[in-house]
Amino acid sequence: MSAKAKQTYNAENIKILEGLEAVRKRPGMYIGSTGPRGLHHLVWEIVDNSIDEAMAGYATKIDISIEVGDIVRVEDDGRGIPTGIHPKSGRPAVETILTTLHAGGKFDADSYKVSGGLHGVGASVCNALSDWLEVTVYQNGEIFQQEYKQGAPLYDLKVIGKTEKNGTVIRFHADPEIFTETTTYEYEIVRARLQQIAYLNRGIAINVIDLRGKTPIENNYKYDGGISEYVEFLNSGKELIHKEVISFESEMEGIVAEVAMQYNTGYNTALYSFANNINTHEGGTHEEGYRTTLTRILNLYGREKNIFKKDESLTGEDTREGLTAIISVKHPDPQFEGQTKTKLGNSEVRRIVSQITSDGLERFLNENPASAKIVIEKALLASRARLAAKKAREATRRKNPLDSLGFASKLADCRTKDPVASEIYIVEGDSAGGSAKQGRDSEFQAILPLRGKVLNVEKTRLDKILANKEILSMIQAFGTGIGDEFDVSKTRYHKVVIMTDADVDGAHIRTLLLTFLYRYMRELIEGGFVYIAQPPLYKVQYGKKVFYAYTEEQLQQSMLENETRPTVQRYKGLGEMNAEQLWETTMDPESRTLLRVTLEDAIDADKVFSMLMGDEVDPRREFIETNAKYATNVDV
Repeated sequence: MSAKAKQTYNAENIKILEGLEAVRKRPGMYIGSTGPRGLHHLVWEIVDNSIDEAMAGYATKIDISIEVGDIVRVEDDGRGIPTGIHPKSGRPAVETILTTLHAGGKFDADSYKVSGGLHGVGASVCNALSDWLEVTVYQNGEIFQQEYKQGAPLYDLKVIGKTEKNGTVIRFHADPEIFTETTTYEYEIVRARLQQIAYLNRGIAINVIDLRGKTPIENNYKYDGGISEYVEFLNSGKELIHKEVISFESEMEGIVAEVAMQYNTGYNTALYSFANNINTHEGGTHEEGYRTTLTRILNLYGREKNIFKKDESLTGEDTREGLTAIISVKHPDPQFEGQTKTKLGNSEVRRIVSQITSDGLERFLNENPASAKIVIEKALLASRARLAAKKAREATRRKNPLDSLGFASKLADCRTKDPVASEIYIVEGDSAGGSAKQGRDSEFQAILPLRGKVLNVEKTRLDKILANKEILSMIQAFGTGIGDEFDVSKTRYHKVVIMTDADVDGAHIRTLLLTFLYRYMRELIEGGFVYIAQPPLYKVQYGKKVFYAYTEEQLQQSMLENETRPTVQRYKGLGEMNAEQLWETTMDPESRTLLRVTLEDAIDADKVFSMLMGDEVDPRREFIETNAKYATNVDV
């Protein structure tokens, strides 16, 4: 047994901060929402407890199962939640943890130096929001068990057998009284998050299995290379400019910081930061320390080696073109800020990450001069393109999108100037654009027809993108600017609706448009301003009765329910619908169906867009044909 395993972890280590109140009454305060995101949050909170054991060096394996009936089971081989009597509560520590808000070992520095999770409310909140929960602890040669109903224990903690192993098993079922929208877990969401956790915690085995179908689905993750393997995964399928992943790690002042980075030939940046396994997508001091130091070191190296021409220097934007990087810190007392509490605010972290980046990157550049030169030269190309883009961007700075330049002259604007009430339809082709212009409600609906397929921005630098008339029309119409000048508050429409044909070509054009919006106007997606229109596939007529079918299944069901033989018209494109039909089926707020485009995980989204718009043809074709819709139904 290791010295760590001998360290005491008893009831006295559990600190109580406050009682468990109002969780069932106001669940959104604790898990964000009672929709699918909040439902999955229950899993993360329980898994975080097992990860805490693993990060402290006491657990090596975590098993997560989704059982029939959407029952979640999480097991680890750690020390087991303490079962002794807690000195303050007078109840077993495991019961205290599961029934008291802010009670747990993560509040005791002797138990856990570093802890995951944002609020430390996980186990008790999960218990409160489950219609039942069962905990089994393997500890000191005995098996302890207790069950709860809606957060309340059904009986005292009891011993149910003998054992030679240590660990904790928690099984629970989300309460349908709380999660009225759904209690069904999406395996892909669970799998992706657990794979990410495995990358961020080198050497920990995480196994996840879905037992709900006829054939179990299982994934096993264990990455001895940690975030270096994560970078390799994110860069898979991309052309690399240097083979090796640049990585460095150090511990300073009790804070562990690690960085892994690698450049590819692309033009986009994939820079992701984490603090105690939490994706700090709003950034923070660890990102600031890395970004600043990356720019400083590459400029210093370029000048020292005489790679720069006279007066040349690199900006941060230049040094991050084609970069894939992961920054991960483990902090004993992280301070989170920002709108969603996912921005790291600890000031000392900036200095620590800056120091390890400076030392590690300088060492790599000096030891690998060939790779170093390629990295600097790529950044120089980005710098020259940036200067060209600056000139091209001037064309998009206009007070009115219908001025003399004429790029947005095809825009049929709406009369209202209220952005909240306004919506713009991005339409494929002049024919569909004509029908849309005639059929719309011009008071609040604007129409912008685009000609042909939009430029694939995944393979193009910004200066070339700004030379494309179709993209320039969108930038001018939206009014937000682009790139580092983008300002979502200036958007002229709170609904940007992509309306393309209901076929594979239409799906491809939709993907090209979404790629542009994701890469250069992501805040529109994050703000919930981007939608996809749903035109019908068929017009089905039974005498004077007209029915529109949006899927093959609807068509077949309609024919089964009607004895009369119908006249069926298959719409090959939006242009085949007259203005009245287009309004009735696709544009009328009273009857249309829109899909809101959401961004659940920027890292997954980045990987998908790179796959869809990269050089690998087969994965792109398969994805478009089988998964052309990117969002959840929103009836408007």
